[in-house]
Amino acid sequence: MKKILMALAMLAWAPFALALSPYIKADSVTAGDVNAVMSQVEKKLQAGGFTVVGKYQPQGIAGNGVVIVTDKAILDTIAKIGGDVIVGAGIRVGVKADGTVSYMNPEYWYRAYFRDNFDANQAAVKGVEARLKTAIGAGAAFGGDVEADKLAKYHYMFGMEYFADNRDLATAGSFEKAVETVHANLAKGAGGTAKVYEVVMADKKIAVFGVAMNDPKTGEGVWVNKIEGADHIAALPYEIFVVGDKIMGFFGRYRIALSYPALKMTSFGKIMATPGAIRSTLKTVAGAE
Repeated sequence: MKKILMALAMLAWAPFALALSPYIKADSVTAGDVNAVMSQVEKKLQAGGFTVVGKYQPQGIAGNGVVIVTDKAILDTIAKIGGDVIVGAGIRVGVKADGTVSYMNPEYWYRAYFRDNFDANQAAVKGVEARLKTAIGAGAAFGGDVEADKLAKYHYMFGMEYFADNRDLATAGSFEKAVETVHANLAKGAGGTAKVYEVVMADKKIAVFGVAMNDPKTGEGVWVNKIEGADHIAALPYEIFVVGDKIMGFFGRYRIALSYPALKMTSFGKIMATPGAIRSTLKTVAGAE
């Protein structure tokens, strides 16, 4: 009996694994046309010290918009770390015509993106969390739960990609050529795409571009609706990024799973062709197809 009581006592004192969700609800704003709602949120973010680098309304996902901002401390941290963490340069804030606002949870996403560099740089992450809370509020987290210590090596299940898997799209020969290629192809709408935002750190030879995927058969308006994912609109846009002379983009079985960790396999089954379609689209933007 003593042993049982001791075991129960140890369990009671054992630390619980910290679980994180990918999105945070912000304070609601006045409902109306999506552009008007985005304008309200944009002004609040700018007043909070953020720089707006892009806005868009995903085609085929009615009543939804996204505002993308940057934060100086996060950009400084990304420049210091360098490399593929550039994917975290854009902070995504989702809005709906009914005035609902949400945003990507910084700790969730930067644990996944910074990986082994997270602990040394979490002050910058906590700082952006505080600034977002002041600017637009911080309510309940939502969108599923992932244990914090698993995000650095996140994958949805056996056989699915990790952060660094299956993401190389093209090699351009130089950083400048890589950026030029992505610019040119987004400008002409290659693969049914459009540029949403860009952050280029030429001195570090890293860059990221938000890519709207507008193809009526394979784009965001198709697959997001199939998984009923519009409530997580702050998952968008998808990114294509440059490190040195390499053009990269996450494979969908990593990026979509990270964005929608609560989805069951039945839901993923509805979009089995989407990861390949996204890769094909991004390869077109990278000049590889």
